[in-house]
Amino acid sequence: MDERTALGEGDVMQGKAEASRAVAMPQTGLRAWLAAGTLILALVAQTVALRAETVITSHGISTFGDLALPADFDRLPYVNPDAPKGGELSQWAGGNFDSLNPYSAKGLAAVGSSIMLESILTTTADEIGASYCLLCSTLEYPEDRSWVIFNLRPEVRFSDGTPMTAEDVVFSYETFVTKGLTDYRTVLAEQVEKVEVLDPYRVKFTFKPDFPKRDLPQEVGGLPILSKAYYTAKGMDLEESTTTPHLGTGPYMFGEMDIGRTVIYRRNPDYWGADLPINIGQNNFDSLRFEYFADGNAAFEAFKAGVYRFRIENSSKTWAEQYDFPGVTAGHVVKQALPSGAKATGQAFVFNLRRPVWQDPKVRQAVSLMFNYEWSNQTLFYGLYSRINSVWENTDMAAEGVPTPEEVAILQPVVEAGLLPASILTDPAVMAPTSGERQLDRKNLRAASALLDEAGWPVGDDGKRRNAEGQVLTLEFLSANPQFDRVISPFVENLIALGIDARLENIDPAQYESRIRNPQYDFDIITDGLASNYFSGSELKQFYGSATADVSVFNVAGLKSPGIDKLIEVVMAAQTREDLTQATKALDRAIRAENYWIPQWYKARNGQGFWAPISSGGCYW
Repeated sequence: MDERTALGEGDVMQGKAEASRAVAMPQTGLRAWLAAGTLILALVAQTVALRAETVITSHGISTFGDLALPADFDRLPYVNPDAPKGGELSQWAGGNFDSLNPYSAKGLAAVGSSIMLESILTTTADEIGASYCLLCSTLEYPEDRSWVIFNLRPEVRFSDGTPMTAEDVVFSYETFVTKGLTDYRTVLAEQVEKVEVLDPYRVKFTFKPDFPKRDLPQEVGGLPILSKAYYTAKGMDLEESTTTPHLGTGPYMFGEMDIGRTVIYRRNPDYWGADLPINIGQNNFDSLRFEYFADGNAAFEAFKAGVYRFRIENSSKTWAEQYDFPGVTAGHVVKQALPSGAKATGQAFVFNLRRPVWQDPKVRQAVSLMFNYEWSNQTLFYGLYSRINSVWENTDMAAEGVPTPEEVAILQPVVEAGLLPASILTDPAVMAPTSGERQLDRKNLRAASALLDEAGWPVGDDGKRRNAEGQVLTLEFLSANPQFDRVISPFVENLIALGIDARLENIDPAQYESRIRNPQYDFDIITDGLASNYFSGSELKQFYGSATADVSVFNVAGLKSPGIDKLIEVVMAAQTREDLTQATKALDRAIRAENYWIPQWYKARNGQGFWAPISSGGCYW
């Protein structure tokens, strides 16, 4: 990185000259002499303060440490710079869609409907915590990251040929902070003090003094940039479902769609950034097509017939049993499994904590004991999966065993404030329950039964559990994926054996999205993902924070924990990689102690099938 001070040596001398002129002004007596001296001291102090603010100018920014790529890099290390351009990448999506606005809680947005929008900064596939200039040539920020200036590229164009300027950036910020998803705009408003257009191609974000600033330049640099002129002319509203596509500066533009069935995006032949080093070897396909199917079985049959050409396989049964169709045996379809070092998705059964029945942790623990992962993995998944225990599974951020001294130091004040139980300081991190080889594990059944008895849900003469008011303990699994029935149904059977009136309710995707979102939140338990970034920051407020729990599309469980809120603040304030690691482990430990999820699984190797040839020789995107 290059560094420069806010004032150069010439500016300091100018400040001293101005002070001298002030002393020479006609004044009389001791009062005038003291006033002049005070002015000299004030000007010198101001100059020293300005010189003390070191401003960094760079081609990118990293959370911790240096950037891997120098300012003069010619391409990303993992791409083929000579990859041919052309062809189509076709994939499948489940359910349907009725909107091209992914930033609204209304409607079902099509896959890829934000692909045309770029942000000022972009990330790479092989570097954690780093962002590089895309729409900007450089960025400037002080060491304390209290503000950032983006020097925008004058050559940036929206796909209609109009230039992108600082005014579009400010407009985009103002739109997202007033019209974006409620939980996102709540956090965004906490971060930014003001946004200014310095000139047509320079924009400055100033951050609020009381908000941790480690990630803020990258966060505002990741804001999707809208065209003010297009958005206004089309009368668009970020809060509303719409079939009007966004206009962006990206390499792909909206092509065409058949609502609910197909959506196509086409490569912009006049893309402004095609020759940037960050883009060399990427964005190779002429078109990207997504075909929608009601369920996975129909989608796989369409893949076998060549209706679409590339498939990431998400069904272990299909992967193990059905890749023997003629296309495979003839060598036209390639089946391969590639190792994945990525952080696990956090896929889990998630309880709706807004429901009174889930307020008792003993009920949550009892239900968790009845899911037999070990039996499911061997019987249903062909042993292809690994168990999830942590929100940061498959990373060094996951809590393990008893807390380290560093974790205890973080957790102790929160415990002393009465916001977390003292046991979190000494107990091992909560792990998912384990079961035996039989679908119904009798040991877990007895343990779960005892927990429900203690919670006030004894078994009646009819085998059903009721509370003191005579209400039956009921539990509905809400799903929009019939392929998942084979996983949920044995779980339901185990719960019925426990005395719970459990059932599986399959509904269509549109109903499903409506029921799990604000304001309905009408479900008992669903399959969802407990999300996080590898290096986490303010996004945790959307995923686990109390302030947005009643409006969030991410915190679907409605988790509200003052202790977790405090730990999120510690994670956000961490200034070194080691501090962040320890703070994240402490937070992971607290989230898992809530027992509001039943961790599912992830694949250490990703299975995919494709009709050859499909690769254009480089990165698809």
